[in-house]
Amino acid sequence: MVLSNDIDLLHPPAEVEKKEPRLKRLVQSLNLYFMDVKCQGCFSITTVFSHSQTVVLCGNCSAVLCQPT
Repeated sequence: MVLSNDIDLLHPPAEVEKKEPRLKRLVQSLNLYFMDVKCQGCFSITTVFSHSQTVVLCGNCSAVLCQPT
């Protein structure tokens, strides 16, 4: 019996794997990443951690690039 919701458990699609909690994934991985943020004032690029707990300022013009929620 084949159901429409059947998926390959050894090779799950990326969208299905992303919806799973991080500890129940086939390969446990974190939801953390680094990203490059461009300052809107001076257009310099700064690398920022996705789950930063502090306010990140631009190194050139001291504008706020991101802040924790």
